[in-house]
Amino acid sequence: MRLLLVEDDRLLADGLASQLEKAGFSVDTTRTAREAMILGEQEDYRAGVLDLGLPDGNGLDVLRKWRMSNANFPVLILTARGDWQDKVNGLKAGADDYLAKPFQTEELIARLNAIVRRSEGRVQSTLKAGGFELDENRQSLKMADGTEHSLTGTEFRLLRCLMSRPGHVFSKEQLMEQLYNLNDNPSENVIEAYIRRLRKLVGVNTIATRRGQGYLFNDAA
Repeated sequence: MRLLLVEDDRLLADGLASQLEKAGFSVDTTRTAREAMILGEQEDYRAGVLDLGLPDGNGLDVLRKWRMSNANFPVLILTARGDWQDKVNGLKAGADDYLAKPFQTEELIARLNAIVRRSEGRVQSTLKAGGFELDENRQSLKMADGTEHSLTGTEFRLLRCLMSRPGHVFSKEQLMEQLYNLNDNPSENVIEAYIRRLRKLVGVNTIATRRGQGYLFNDAA
């Protein structure tokens, strides 16, 4: 699940990115309003974390520009503690939630997962499809017979992407965008390798190939 982190404090941004990646996100980081506007409009993000105080502009202007250009991924804004007007303005501009600095990373991740679930029409932290249950907190897969399997970070992100929209065909390029950030340089065969590994768990028919199109999670298999 790909995320855009907009934070000009380098130390905070690096620490957050590391923790978010452990939580199953693929993170692109920027420290400027200008680059944030461009990335939010051009890239396919599932969520965003947006600091309002940026060196070259106001984060609210970034958010408004995203919404005007139909960049509708859920956004959590970071505000100064006690500044209620920032919170109100952020929600009016199209934010989905807010968090005051300083904050605990665990709370930020929990709030992010919550707004992503809401955007997908879910309330539980367990993603269910085709008799399988993907636990987002533990990054594990529960089988129909009740057995559980732990997943690597990449396996989790790939399976989560497929299970979030059963029956939808994802191209290899779309899956690569969700698995890796702009600084990664994976080989072209990495998707096939991880698909093979996941099929050993869920079965060949569950993750189906559409020749010339991509892959889908078949919840009727």
